[in-house]
Order: sequence, then structure tokens, then C-alpha cells
Amino acid sequence: MNKLDLQKELNLALIAWAFFTRIPVPKWVDFSQTNLNKASRYFSLVGWCVGLLCGGCFLLFEQILNNQLAIIMSMLFGILLTGSFHEDGLADTCDGFGGGWEKQQKLLIMKDSRLGTYGAVAIWFALSLKFVALNQIQNIGLPLIVAHSLSRSISTSLIYSLPYVTDDGLSKVKPLAEKLKLKDLLINLGIGLLSLLLLPSSALLIVLMLLIVFFVLSKLYRIQIGGFTGDTLGAAQQIAEVVIYLTIIGVSDFNASDGLVL
Repeated sequence: MNKLDLQKELNLALIAWAFFTRIPVPKWVDFSQTNLNKASRYFSLVGWCVGLLCGGCFLLFEQILNNQLAIIMSMLFGILLTGSFHEDGLADTCDGFGGGWEKQQKLLIMKDSRLGTYGAVAIWFALSLKFVALNQIQNIGLPLIVAHSLSRSISTSLIYSLPYVTDDGLSKVKPLAEKLKLKDLLINLGIGLLSLLLLPSSALLIVLMLLIVFFVLSKLYRIQIGGFTGDTLGAAQQIAEVVIYLTIIGVSDFNASDGLVL
């Protein structure tokens, strides 16, 4: 790979970073709808970075606070870092699916900036499950990297496998409405799956559970609205992240019952 190719890949990686976080990128970054679509190959890499930063935040606060408070501070840091991007998608998706009777009504509710009961309950459950799960996991730094990276792989896979259902200029991911190329998907999956090297004992079951999440959400999204929107991608990330934490706990408990140590 020559210098020009490296610069192009760095540009795409920074676009992905700017899209998913509130951290500014250099002004020379060439942002365009086409480049954003190509930048999907690095969505899992953003997850690596977010997981590393959240893990670092936990380790920092663990020195001055108890474990539970350190976890809360780490979660808060992650929310601030990403601007509640995925949590907002989860809330809007649950409001739309729960409150709408037909496709257009569901999509209209999902675009409403107001938070409904279904969305509020969904966020409460997601944050509660994350906190309780992380509180039961030892050495949460590695699970944070795996969960943040692979959960974004699931969202990107849905972009590849499902049609985009709106095109009215109001969606958060209109540039991603273009068909995702297989090469970009494979790069994204490769980066995400690479994180499993950090948790080899849980790797196989995590992959199995995420496959189930992928197929269930694919079916659900097709039935509910006929494809994906930015909100449903955020919901998928949140659901996959929680499932990864719960899977790690399940593997840990199973190994502990057999006298094994992770």
C-alpha cells in the first residue's frame, strides 16, 4: 500500500470516527456522502477506540472510587463520547415499533424528537443491563473492547443485508443508503472479529449469539418497516452490546462451575 492509499484509508477512518463520536477531526478530512459510505469499513475500528477509552476511564476512576461507581463513570463517559447516538436510536426504534400500527406511522414516530414511554423503558433496561452485567465481569477492559467493536459489526452487517427504507433527508444515515460493498463489509467484520482474540474462551459463543441477534433483527426490521434506518442500526448496536456482556457472564459462570478460570 503506497502513501496515497494510506492517506485515503486514514481519511475514511477519521470520517467514521467523526460520524460516531463527538471528538473533532482535522479540517483537512475530505468528508462526503460517498466517503462516508466507504468509511463503514472502519465502524468496528471506532468501536475498538471507544472500548479502549471507556476501559481507560474505568481504570482511572477505579483508583479513586469503588467498582460500581467506576463502571457508572465509564458508561457516562461512553455516552458523552458518542453523544448518545446509539441510545437515541434504540429509544426511537422502540417508540416507533411499539407505538405505530403500520410502516409510515412507525417511521413518523421514529423521527419525532420527543421521547415516548417505549423509548424511555428501553433506555432504562439497556443501561441497567449494562451496569449489572459489567458489575459481574472481572477485568472489564477487554469485554468493553469486544462489545463496542463487534456490536458495530452487527449494525454494519444490517446495512449490507437490508434495504434502506427512507430517503427524505431527515434520516441520520442517508449517506449510508448506498449499497454497502462486500469488501467494506468484510474489512469491518475482520476488524470486529479480531477483538475476539482478547477473549478466546468466550469467542465461539459470542459469535453464535451475535448470529442469532443478526437474524432475529433482520427478520424483525423487515416485518416492521421493510428494512433499516439509522435508528434501527443504533438499536442493533445497543442490543448486540448487551448480549455480548451477558454471553461473557454466561461463559464465566459455566467455567467457574467446572472449576475453570477465564
